[in-house]
Order: sequence, then C-alpha cells, then structure tokens
Amino acid sequence: MDNIVRILQTPKESFFLFGPRGSGKSTWLRSRFPEAIYVDLLAPDVFREYSARPERLEQLIEGEKKRVIVIDEVQKCPELLPVVHRLIQQDRGLVFVLTGSSARKLKRTGADLLAGRAVLRTMHPFMAVELGKEFSFAKAVQHGLLPIVVRASAPEDVLKTYAALYLKEEVQAEGLTRNVGNFSRFLEAVSFSHASILNTSEISRECQVGRKTVDSYLAILEDLLLGFRLPVFTRRAKRIVIQHPKFYYFDAGVFRSIRPAGPLDRPEEIDGAAIEGLVAQHLRAFCAYDPQGYEMFYWRTKSGVEVDFVLYGKAGITAIEVKRSAKVNSKDLTGLRAFGEDYPQAGLFFLYGGKERLKINGVQCVPCDAFLRALFPGMKF
Repeated sequence: MDNIVRILQTPKESFFLFGPRGSGKSTWLRSRFPEAIYVDLLAPDVFREYSARPERLEQLIEGEKKRVIVIDEVQKCPELLPVVHRLIQQDRGLVFVLTGSSARKLKRTGADLLAGRAVLRTMHPFMAVELGKEFSFAKAVQHGLLPIVVRASAPEDVLKTYAALYLKEEVQAEGLTRNVGNFSRFLEAVSFSHASILNTSEISRECQVGRKTVDSYLAILEDLLLGFRLPVFTRRAKRIVIQHPKFYYFDAGVFRSIRPAGPLDRPEEIDGAAIEGLVAQHLRAFCAYDPQGYEMFYWRTKSGVEVDFVLYGKAGITAIEVKRSAKVNSKDLTGLRAFGEDYPQAGLFFLYGGKERLKINGVQCVPCDAFLRALFPGMKF
C-alpha cells in the first residue's frame, strides 16, 4: 500500500498543492522531494517561530543550500508568502512547494497566490487506477478513498473523527464562524443534499439559521475542500435548463460518516448517493489531473430530464448517468437520450451495478466498477 504511485504530475516551477487533510499530500511530497527543506507549520513551535519572524525562511534557505523548499499548510502562516514571492522574483533557481488544506485564510488576508508566479495543483483521494488490484468497489462505496482511511486498520473509526478534526482545528481554531454548533448541524443537514440539487432555503429551515448564513457555511465548506458545487451545463442549450447547482461531499466515506442514518432511511437511498458521489470524486480528480482540460457539470431541464455528469473540454463532450441498479431499465436512459439529441457529438455512458457491457441505442452501458478502474487522465472516451 505504501508503494502506490500517484497520478499527479510534478510541475517544474514553484506550485501550490491544495487538498483535504489526509489526501496524501505530505506522503507524495516526501517521496518526490526527499532532499528538500521542510517547514511544517502544523508543528506549534515551527508555527510560532515563522509567524513572529517570517524572514527566518530566507536565513534557513541560505544555511541549508537546497533548491526545493516545501512549506506544509501554508495557510497557517500567510505572512510567509511575501518572503516566498521576493525569493522567486530574485530568480535564484529555487522551487517552492506550498501545501494547504484550506484556501480560506489566504483569501481573507488578501494573499494573491504569489501573483501567478506559482501554479496551482490539487491532490484528491485515491483513484481506482492508482490503487490497481488494491481497489475494492464495495469498500470504496462504504469507506471512501482518502489515503488516511484506506491505509487505516479501522477505517470507520478514522472517518468518525475526520469531520470533528476539521471542526476543531480549522473551523473553531481559525474562528471561521461564531457558532460552531450551528455549523455542525449544517454539516449534517447538507449531507441530505449530497448528489442532489442544492436547496439553500430548505437547509436554512433545517438548521434554523438565515439563508445568508447557509451561503457562508457553503463557502467555508468549499474553502476547506470538504465539498463542492457542480454547476449546470448550459452551453448552446436547446432546452430551458435549471440554474441551481448540485452538491457533493468530496469523498464518499466522509459523506457516509456525516450523513445520519435511522430506521426511516432506506439503505439503498444512502448507497445510491454514495455511489454517485464516488463517481463524482473520480471524475473531479480526472479533470484535475487530465491534460486535456475537461470541466465537469450536470444537466437538468425545467421539465426534470437530467444527466448526472457532463465532461466538457477540447477533447470532446461526454455525458454520464449513474444508477445503483443491477439491470438497465429503458427509463434510466431517458436523460442520456435527450442529451444525445441536443448534443449529437457527445459520448453517452450509463454506469450501473451489473456485470455486462452493453450498447443500447447509442448508449454505452458499463459496470460502474469497471468504468472507475479504467478511468485514467489522458484517456479517450
């Protein structure tokens, strides 16, 4: 498990590397830059030292005489960015790798991400292709694919504490919201919107807070990289489409750990949302790592005809529908067929829980497990 090769490609210049806690950023960097200078801002003494004297970074570089400098969790000390910016401008051949699990503080302090002098990369949970034979579709649906969870002997225990860790070390410690209790209720309430159209008014009523507060909570969730909103595909639309985005937690296991389950909750309902979320996180990683520049959307008309995912980029357009069922029902293909009528150049894929590859009226019907295992940056659909 420790020898897993990540797909993320290393830029030649300085770069930011953002990704949620436990996504494997530090492990990847240690293997990629074993001789680098490391500044770990999660260590309290290191944080205090550089917060008080950010210019000490230049002194460390002069003393160590190394080309690559890794600053872990740079959002903890944005005061270091002007020093990094100046050193990059001096063109001394230095490469800075700045990691973060939140862009919130950098935005709040007005940091400009080094004025474009450092490129941006993101690290995501494992993709099936990275795990190879170690990938288990059933386990991924249940526990997700965060490296910190996949490698754990008791993954459920890690997931139980994961959201609490963020609440304590990011939300509460950084003072991102005045009422942590309300935010905790919001995390649970928005889990019912996972893989669904986002209705902020409904979440507002559930949490008993104002709609503007819900909007601010959603922004915090996205800045902490714990969730994302998926916009509607509107390019050259031939039908009237809705405008509300869908919402996903970034990992299926994290979703399940936050989503309450009781006697009135159908297991297949939660499983279906988890499977769609697992596909979403794979496609999101694919878009981030793929050199063809895909963007991800969903498609839904005013009349309710929907396609779960649309990938759009220079290499083409692909529509993907996901269902938990083990058989292909003709009704399940309605959205894909409608999308194909409006966009005849699109590739159409139906992912389901069966074992056979089928082609029905131009729609490729592929087992979800097989599709995820074959998904690789640079592939042609």
